[in-house]
Amino acid sequence: MKKIAITSLCLLGLLAMHAQETIRLWPEGVPETNGIVEPETVSEGNRIQNISVPDMTIFRANPDKNTGIAVLICPGGGYIRHAAGHEGIDVANWLTSEGITAIVLKYRLPNGHAFIPLKDARRALQLLRSNAEQYGFKANRLGIAGFSAGGHLASTTGTHLPKAEKPDFMLLFYPVISMDDAITHKGSKQNLLGKAFSHPDSIQYYSNETRVTTETPPTLLLLSDDDKAVVPENSIRFYQALKAKNVPASVLIFPKGGHGWGFQSKFQYHEVWKSYLLDWLKQTAIGN
Repeated sequence: MKKIAITSLCLLGLLAMHAQETIRLWPEGVPETNGIVEPETVSEGNRIQNISVPDMTIFRANPDKNTGIAVLICPGGGYIRHAAGHEGIDVANWLTSEGITAIVLKYRLPNGHAFIPLKDARRALQLLRSNAEQYGFKANRLGIAGFSAGGHLASTTGTHLPKAEKPDFMLLFYPVISMDDAITHKGSKQNLLGKAFSHPDSIQYYSNETRVTTETPPTLLLLSDDDKAVVPENSIRFYQALKAKNVPASVLIFPKGGHGWGFQSKFQYHEVWKSYLLDWLKQTAIGN
């Protein structure tokens, strides 16, 4: 009987550590869709398409290790779907085990209306920061992570939003940064810009390496040298822009691995990037 009681307590502790709560970003209806009417969300395994109702799922940090840090996660998917498993939920579960509150963002896909994903990410950051105490983290330790096209969205929050609304740090995994045809991921560009695909002002505006200022948050970039989908020049240009403005930044380029490895354990440098990221957060976020 005593053994059963102990087992039950352990199970309750495990459930508490991974407690989740999903919150709609716009409870009174989704604003400013620019006439877009999407079908209801379609899930294909861990890939999500056709997001009509954006939300965020909060994974609470392990209370015994809580660092006070929170990370809003933007999965990739070329701005046409979400890779919500290995670039979302899997990352969130790991972060919570390390005492970091993790939030997976289900943002609307742009369908050529570039302002829409940013509107959802901005709303998520506002809600999280205003309810930081409730969710168990410090309001000045709220960062954002993004993978591939989600890295473009994450870097857009750090380069386009007002200073008071920016994330406190950015974690960018093999991110799309530029809309410059010479280096961009053309699918992401087409899905984001739509009819403005060739418009010089739109290309400039959403080429985030051109939007860096002294107020851009400290940034960690992680990528592979042999990435053919989103070429490393995206991250390199962003890093150079950050350093030109004296923004604290680090870049970790692995010799191989290609694109889209996310939290896949088969990635050769899986343990390396995890260790490096945690150390970087200790040096960067906890000091705030």
